[in-house]
Amino acid sequence: MSLAGLAWRLLWARPLVAALNLALLALGTGAMTLLLTVDAQVERSLQRDLAGIDLVVGAKGSPLQLILAGVFHLDVPTGNVPLQTESLLREHPLVARVVPMALGDSLRGYRIVGTSSEYLGLYGVRTADGRLWSAPLEAVLGDRAAAELGLGVGARFVGSHGLGRDGEAHEATPYTVVGRMARCDCVVDRLVLTGVESVWAVHEQAQAQDDDDLKALREEREVTVLLVTYRSPIAAATLPRWVNAQDALQAASPAVESARLFRLIGVGVDVLRGFAVLLLVVAGVSVFVALLHAVREREPDLAMMRMLGAPPGRLAWLVTAEALWLAALGLVLGLALGHGLTHLLGLMLARDRSLAVHGLYWTPEELWCIVGVLGLALAASAWPAWRANRLDVTRLLQSPR
Repeated sequence: MSLAGLAWRLLWARPLVAALNLALLALGTGAMTLLLTVDAQVERSLQRDLAGIDLVVGAKGSPLQLILAGVFHLDVPTGNVPLQTESLLREHPLVARVVPMALGDSLRGYRIVGTSSEYLGLYGVRTADGRLWSAPLEAVLGDRAAAELGLGVGARFVGSHGLGRDGEAHEATPYTVVGRMARCDCVVDRLVLTGVESVWAVHEQAQAQDDDDLKALREEREVTVLLVTYRSPIAAATLPRWVNAQDALQAASPAVESARLFRLIGVGVDVLRGFAVLLLVVAGVSVFVALLHAVREREPDLAMMRMLGAPPGRLAWLVTAEALWLAALGLVLGLALGHGLTHLLGLMLARDRSLAVHGLYWTPEELWCIVGVLGLALAASAWPAWRANRLDVTRLLQSPR
């Protein structure tokens, strides 16, 4: 029998002990894999969604809420600002680009966002089918939204008031789908995009009682947030202060608020990562104790192997191979568990129209996790392997049974 085959047989000679050690290794590896894959995907997604956006301007309130609502579309907006704010920012010498966004409606949980074509330029995304909107009440769908809503070019739909799924439907002002965006793995994938004029038209039609009301509403048009790109790095020091000095306006820096968000998330991630490391350490100690007891129990059998010609090093490698079998099985089960849980989490987030997380995503850090588990197994088997290598065959054969 080969060394690996014999180690496999010896490993499962004590099935309960082997199963316990295997479960600890798999749980520790699975927890670490889940944290690594989810953390990497969330961080990559947030950084990608911030591309080209230097400042977010909106109504006064929480700066973090303004970023979450206006950039990531994961929270409710802090309010609206007058349309004149857009012109005010465009005329500022330190501003290179201003992208308006009007929020307030949704389609089965997917947000309807009124904006300009400049918004798509932030992410470099193009249409995969059809064209961009060119008139009011024309819309294009992000790749993920189009797939789950089942709407193609030419389809018509009615938006609902609010960002949830139970808002009042705007039956009098249906949209027509004129295009579908190519997949970009960014926030655009889960949005329904249209012109700002479309959002104004829908709400003005729903609220106006007569022509005078309609005229008044058109004079008081608003936008929800404005995404600003700086013309010069000097703007980072002066423009937010200038915006915050304006009545009813607030400036939020995506760099500052995202760093704050990462710190808030990082505390929980660090705690869970510590728990995963603790599980692996406990698994390593358990493997060490199990192998040490196994060597003591098998001393007569190991002595007989020596009498039959097995060199001391072969006995040491036999113990090491047993630990490596445990590590290999634990890694396979742990990686499968971690990526399976990541997939389930991705399904839950997709149901809530949130960030995209995939179970098939692999990170380079997982390689270090694999190396760490194998190293832990080698470390746990070092002392028992040394004991097997230093067996006193003469004493064992002379001792009474």
